[in-house]
Amino acid sequence: MRLTLQTAEDTHEFGLRLAAVLRPGDLVILTGPLGAGKTALTQGVGAGLGVEGRITSPTFVIARTHRAGGAGVPLVHVDAYRLETLDELDDLDLDTDVDAAVTVVEWGAGLAERLADSYLEIAIDRRADEVREAVLHAHGGDWAARLASLGLPVGAAA
Repeated sequence: MRLTLQTAEDTHEFGLRLAAVLRPGDLVILTGPLGAGKTALTQGVGAGLGVEGRITSPTFVIARTHRAGGAGVPLVHVDAYRLETLDELDDLDLDTDVDAAVTVVEWGAGLAERLADSYLEIAIDRRADEVREAVLHAHGGDWAARLASLGLPVGAAA
Protein backbone atom coordinates (compact mmCIF):
# COMPACT_ATOMS: atom_id res chain seq x y z
CA MET A 1 0.00 0.00 0.00
CA ARG A 2 1.34 3.42 -0.97
CA LEU A 3 0.14 6.66 0.61
CA THR A 4 0.78 10.26 -0.33
CA LEU A 5 0.97 12.50 2.72
CA GLN A 6 0.87 16.14 1.64
CA THR A 7 2.03 17.70 4.93
CA ALA A 8 3.61 16.81 8.27
CA GLU A 9 0.12 17.17 9.74
CA ASP A 10 -1.13 14.52 7.29
CA THR A 11 1.66 12.23 8.48
CA HIS A 12 0.58 12.77 12.09
CA GLU A 13 -3.06 12.18 11.12
CA PHE A 14 -2.14 8.91 9.42
CA GLY A 15 -0.45 7.85 12.68
CA LEU A 16 -3.72 8.56 14.50
CA ARG A 17 -5.63 6.41 12.02
CA LEU A 18 -3.05 3.63 12.18
CA ALA A 19 -3.30 3.55 15.98
CA ALA A 20 -6.92 2.42 15.62
CA VAL A 21 -5.76 -0.96 14.29
CA LEU A 22 -2.76 -1.40 16.60
CA ARG A 23 -2.81 -3.62 19.68
CA PRO A 24 -0.43 -4.75 22.43
CA GLY A 25 2.45 -6.80 21.04
CA ASP A 26 2.49 -5.06 17.65
CA LEU A 27 5.77 -4.03 16.06
CA VAL A 28 5.99 -1.17 13.56
CA ILE A 29 9.34 -0.52 11.87
CA LEU A 30 9.86 2.89 10.28
CA THR A 31 12.49 3.57 7.65
CA GLY A 32 13.42 6.68 5.73
CA PRO A 33 15.94 9.50 5.66
CA LEU A 34 16.29 12.25 8.25
CA GLY A 35 13.28 14.54 8.15
CA ALA A 36 11.04 12.06 6.36
CA GLY A 37 8.40 12.10 9.10
CA LYS A 38 9.14 9.02 11.20
CA THR A 39 8.75 10.87 14.49
CA ALA A 40 5.67 12.78 13.26
CA LEU A 41 4.06 9.45 12.41
CA THR A 42 5.00 8.06 15.83
CA GLN A 43 3.52 11.13 17.52
CA GLY A 44 0.25 10.43 15.74
CA VAL A 45 0.36 6.78 16.81
CA GLY A 46 1.01 7.85 20.40
CA ALA A 47 -1.89 10.29 20.34
CA GLY A 48 -4.15 7.61 18.89
CA LEU A 49 -3.07 5.13 21.57
CA GLY A 50 -3.72 7.69 24.28
CA VAL A 51 -0.22 7.67 25.77
CA GLU A 52 0.96 10.19 28.33
CA GLY A 53 3.66 12.77 27.72
CA ARG A 54 5.22 14.38 24.71
CA ILE A 55 6.72 12.09 22.08
CA THR A 56 10.11 13.19 20.81
CA SER A 57 12.77 11.32 18.90
CA PRO A 58 14.64 9.01 21.31
CA THR A 59 17.91 9.50 19.40
CA PHE A 60 20.06 10.04 22.47
CA VAL A 61 18.25 7.77 24.92
CA ILE A 62 17.69 5.11 22.22
CA ALA A 63 14.41 3.87 23.72
CA ARG A 64 11.60 5.53 25.63
CA THR A 65 8.42 3.98 27.05
CA HIS A 66 5.29 6.13 27.09
CA ARG A 67 2.73 4.99 29.64
CA ALA A 68 -0.86 4.50 28.64
CA GLY A 69 -3.30 7.14 29.77
CA GLY A 70 -6.62 5.77 30.93
CA ALA A 71 -7.59 2.74 28.86
CA GLY A 72 -4.86 3.33 26.27
CA VAL A 73 -1.98 1.10 25.22
CA PRO A 74 1.64 1.89 26.17
CA LEU A 75 4.09 2.82 23.42
CA VAL A 76 7.75 1.78 23.28
CA HIS A 77 9.53 4.19 20.92
CA VAL A 78 13.01 3.15 19.78
CA ASP A 79 15.56 4.94 17.64
CA ALA A 80 17.90 2.25 16.32
CA TYR A 81 20.04 4.66 14.27
CA ARG A 82 23.11 4.21 16.48
CA LEU A 83 22.63 0.48 17.02
CA GLU A 84 24.82 -1.73 14.89
CA THR A 85 24.20 -5.25 16.11
CA LEU A 86 21.40 -7.49 17.34
CA ASP A 87 23.22 -7.72 20.68
CA GLU A 88 22.89 -3.96 21.18
CA LEU A 89 19.16 -4.22 20.52
CA ASP A 90 18.92 -7.09 23.01
CA ASP A 91 20.74 -4.98 25.61
CA LEU A 92 17.78 -2.60 25.61
CA ASP A 93 15.67 -5.34 27.28
CA LEU A 94 12.70 -4.47 25.09
CA ASP A 95 11.29 -7.97 25.47
CA THR A 96 9.96 -6.98 28.88
CA ASP A 97 7.68 -4.36 27.30
CA VAL A 98 6.79 -5.53 23.82
CA ASP A 99 4.01 -7.95 24.75
CA ALA A 100 2.02 -5.29 26.59
CA ALA A 101 2.81 -2.33 24.33
CA VAL A 102 2.94 -1.19 20.74
CA THR A 103 6.59 -0.91 19.72
CA VAL A 104 7.65 1.58 17.04
CA VAL A 105 11.28 1.37 15.92
CA GLU A 106 12.75 4.15 13.81
CA TRP A 107 15.74 3.11 11.67
CA GLY A 108 14.94 -0.50 12.63
CA ALA A 109 15.22 -2.33 9.31
CA GLY A 110 17.70 -5.18 9.52
CA LEU A 111 17.62 -5.30 13.33
CA ALA A 112 14.15 -5.05 14.82
CA GLU A 113 12.34 -7.63 12.72
CA ARG A 114 13.24 -10.37 15.17
CA LEU A 115 11.31 -8.70 18.00
CA ALA A 116 8.04 -10.17 16.66
CA ASP A 117 6.80 -12.95 14.40
CA SER A 118 4.84 -10.43 12.35
CA TYR A 119 5.31 -6.71 11.89
CA LEU A 120 4.43 -3.70 9.80
CA GLU A 121 7.19 -1.86 7.96
CA ILE A 122 6.56 1.68 6.78
CA ALA A 123 9.10 3.25 4.43
CA ILE A 124 8.71 7.03 4.31
CA ASP A 125 10.39 9.31 1.83
CA ARG A 126 10.14 13.09 1.57
CA ARG A 127 10.18 14.53 -1.91
CA ALA A 128 11.75 17.87 -2.84
CA ASP A 129 8.29 19.49 -2.63
CA GLU A 130 7.99 18.31 1.03
CA VAL A 131 5.28 15.78 0.18
CA ARG A 132 5.83 12.44 1.90
CA GLU A 133 5.38 9.08 0.24
CA ALA A 134 4.75 6.17 2.60
CA VAL A 135 4.89 2.56 1.50
CA LEU A 136 3.39 0.04 3.92
CA HIS A 137 4.65 -3.55 3.90
CA ALA A 138 2.73 -6.13 5.94
CA HIS A 139 4.93 -8.98 7.18
CA GLY A 140 2.91 -11.94 8.44
CA GLY A 141 0.06 -12.10 10.89
CA ASP A 142 -3.16 -10.27 10.06
CA TRP A 143 -1.49 -7.00 9.08
CA ALA A 144 -2.87 -7.01 5.53
CA ALA A 145 -6.45 -7.31 6.80
CA ARG A 146 -5.91 -4.61 9.42
CA LEU A 147 -4.46 -2.24 6.85
CA ALA A 148 -7.35 -2.97 4.49
CA SER A 149 -9.75 -2.06 7.30
CA LEU A 150 -8.33 1.47 7.27
CA GLY A 151 -10.01 1.94 3.90
CA LEU A 152 -6.98 3.53 2.24
CA PRO A 153 -6.71 2.42 -1.38
CA VAL A 154 -3.34 2.17 -3.09
CA GLY A 155 -2.06 5.64 -3.94
CA ALA A 156 -4.56 7.27 -1.57
CA ALA A 157 -3.91 10.53 0.17
CA ALA A 158 -4.30 10.17 3.89
